[in-house]
Amino acid sequence: MWPLLACSIVSLTVIILRTLALREKNVLPLTIESEMERLAPGGNPERLFRIVQHDVSSLARIVRVALAHLRWPRSENVETVQTRARHEMVRLEKGLVVLEVIIGIAPLLGLIGTVSGLVHVFASLGVSASSADPKQIARGISEALNCTVFGLGIAVPSLIAFVYFSKKVEVLSVEMESLVTDLLSKCYYGRVVGRAKQQQVPAQTITPAQPATPEIAPMA
Repeated sequence: MWPLLACSIVSLTVIILRTLALREKNVLPLTIESEMERLAPGGNPERLFRIVQHDVSSLARIVRVALAHLRWPRSENVETVQTRARHEMVRLEKGLVVLEVIIGIAPLLGLIGTVSGLVHVFASLGVSASSADPKQIARGISEALNCTVFGLGIAVPSLIAFVYFSKKVEVLSVEMESLVTDLLSKCYYGRVVGRAKQQQVPAQTITPAQPATPEIAPMA
């Protein structure tokens, strides 16, 4: 029972911590999201950079990386942002592996407790079969089966929390990807337009100057 009690405490702690960490205002602050949507294509992101400078949310860290490498080509900046986003995904999924382990081991620990309790009951029954009390045997079997019930009672809520948090992390990551992709499109808008205009201007052909024909004076 003690290992099951430890699993229940750990599972409850992880669920509480993940509930607080995955709140939308801690991952996608409304201030940053509104400023990103307000930014016009080709506009100056200086105000957005000041907002995310001292913010500790996942979105702010990704936006800081994107704005810090705006002088790079867009493809290289996108790769850097994707690398930072993978780190943020690991941070958001922190603790979920603990729930996954508890989902697997809690029923097994309960089953071990049940089997161990039944072995103890039947061992005592074999020693004093003549003086065995059916009520005590039934109570011993009931206490042994409680281990299985306790293990399942830990695994089921942990499974529900694991599925919920995994889905929430997926939704948050999709929203962050959409916001950052739109931000990069706005920041690189002027460069793309300018490059397209340069490609549309036809190259001027330079016609070489004809050499002047010397005048021949008439002979006297």
